Amino acid sequence: MERCSVAILAPPYRPSSPGFPPLGPARGDGGATIAVTMRYAPLAFLLGLFTPVLEIDGRRVQAAWGRVSTPVALGEHHVHVHVPYLLPSRLGSADTTVVALPGRTCELEYRAPLLAFLHGALGPPPQKYPGFTLAVVLLIVTAILAVCGCAALLTAPGRRAAHAPVAAGPAGTEFTDGLTS
Repeated sequence: MERCSVAILAPPYRPSSPGFPPLGPARGDGGATIAVTMRYAPLAFLLGLFTPVLEIDGRRVQAAWGRVSTPVALGEHHVHVHVPYLLPSRLGSADTTVVALPGRTCELEYRAPLLAFLHGALGPPPQKYPGFTLAVVLLIVTAILAVCGCAALLTAPGRRAAHAPVAAGPAGTEFTDGLTS
């Protein structure tokens, strides 16, 4: 099957266009298919615990991470994907509008964001993970701060003074290293 053209329109979307039949139930007479491949980054592995929500023209479609293919009627269709999450309740919302042509499959790819406050990416493949660069920078900064914190704890001068050994000198005189308080 050939890929269909993807028309990205800003919401609110138009439910029908001149020259295309009105939206209706999927037909088997040379109808079209919308296939959405949904992915999350390995850094956001916790998203695997949640099932993504796929809606075509406001109706939920049975979805899971991976490729989901749905027969649709000819014409223009609004596609929405998000991940139900804790906070925010809709993580990575993304919308697009596609035009389904006879005998063709509209291939779309959804990429969930790496940070909860960002939108997802939905469109023709390949898509990039939203927030990837920012997430990597935050991980590097966190690792550097953790290493600096551990180094500061290990080299703190007060830590050595508390555990300094006291040596006994000749005739009962005690010597210290001068760091005790």
